[in-house]
Amino acid sequence: MKEKNFTRISLEQARKLKDQSDWSALRDAGDHEGPREFEVDWSSAELVVPDTKKSVSLRLDPDVLDFFRSQGKGYQTRINAVLRTYMEAKKKAG
Repeated sequence: MKEKNFTRISLEQARKLKDQSDWSALRDAGDHEGPREFEVDWSSAELVVPDTKKSVSLRLDPDVLDFFRSQGKGYQTRINAVLRTYMEAKKKAG
């Protein structure tokens, strides 16, 4: 986004604007404007409760750990996802 799209206002100005909002119109508008990109069929959706994770001590090369940490919050989950992808590929390969 370009800087010109933003306007700084004070907290007091923001509080005044809150009173001018048409909350019922916003509620009726939904979360998306424009055409849908694809249809969503929730009738076959299934809630999947993940297994409880096990805590382990794992030694990683410093650069590998730094890489995952540099990606931000959730780096342990991403490490798990990479390991899972590797595991599933190996299982398929036999």
